Amino acid sequence: MSTVIRTENLRNTFAAPTSPALDQRARPLRDLRISVTDRCNFRCTYCMPREVFGSDYAFMPHSDLLTFEEITRVAQVAVGLGVRKIRLTGGEPLLRKNIEALIEMLAALRTTEGAPVDVTLTTNGTLLEKKAAALKAAGLGRVTVSLDALDDQLFERMSDSKVSVKTVLRGIEAAARVGLSPVKVNMVVRKGVNDAQILPMAEHFRGSGHILRFIEFMDVGSTNGWNMREVMTGEQILARLRERYDMQPLDAGYRGEVASRWVYADGAGEIGMITSVSRPFCGDCTRARLSPEGQLFLCLFANQGHDLRALIRGGASDQALSERIGGIWAGRDDHYSEIRGRETVIKKIEMSYIGG
Repeated sequence: MSTVIRTENLRNTFAAPTSPALDQRARPLRDLRISVTDRCNFRCTYCMPREVFGSDYAFMPHSDLLTFEEITRVAQVAVGLGVRKIRLTGGEPLLRKNIEALIEMLAALRTTEGAPVDVTLTTNGTLLEKKAAALKAAGLGRVTVSLDALDDQLFERMSDSKVSVKTVLRGIEAAARVGLSPVKVNMVVRKGVNDAQILPMAEHFRGSGHILRFIEFMDVGSTNGWNMREVMTGEQILARLRERYDMQPLDAGYRGEVASRWVYADGAGEIGMITSVSRPFCGDCTRARLSPEGQLFLCLFANQGHDLRALIRGGASDQALSERIGGIWAGRDDHYSEIRGRETVIKKIEMSYIGG
């Protein structure tokens, strides 16, 4: 079990922040997504299909995973390079034992201006009702919950699980109740699979205070059987919504925000549209991803990472680690979604390993 580094000692544990990092396209490093485990209790067909991730699949041994102290060290150095938001992902991050201890450590981080870092988490919601209060107490700011259908049979088929929709909905309400809000609810839309759930999902979450976000089916990894014919574009999803509701656009909340924002004209709330396929947002992508065993990836669609664990466990100083991460980011020119179909990567990392 990881030992918690106390908040009052944390700022003395790591080197002082350095200067902000910019990549080859002048994109700053602002978001660090940390995958804490490659394990999940779902086998979603577009992410972790059971025919690949079956009972004999070899997940990472615990000794290979970065410890909470190692994760926090990388995060502190990244904050020094400009990171302002940290998102914990997986796999299913709530499967990582004592995840609250890691959240407490990350929530103690401060920018050069003394501001707290925004710590968030993406989950399938199955353990959220049980853990919401502890996550909030540890310092988590918000949660995003994946939910692809309200129909139980369809949901169970898409997640390839025996979990009911009610379990996930109870988790969402528990998160909102303790202040992990606004809760964002992500729905991956596959044409001919769950697109009939667009309007029921919208109706359910209207007026709830939660933000429903529709995600185009993406060609992440090499095992999900992605086919362009199953992509329902953001424009098509919006047209479906406008059959029933008057929708108005909102400006982006910050640079690098992946979702275009819309509100119901009657004031019933906000929705988001994530359009990596039809309208790529590579030009403002400010995200790096850290894998469970310490590989730094510069794109969700990357085919290789950069080993930080060897550096950390080899005794490198914080300055050396900062120079390495800054140098990796400075050489970044990733823009896969802009060249999709013209120059695609044959084999890509799996979303279940690196997070969405």
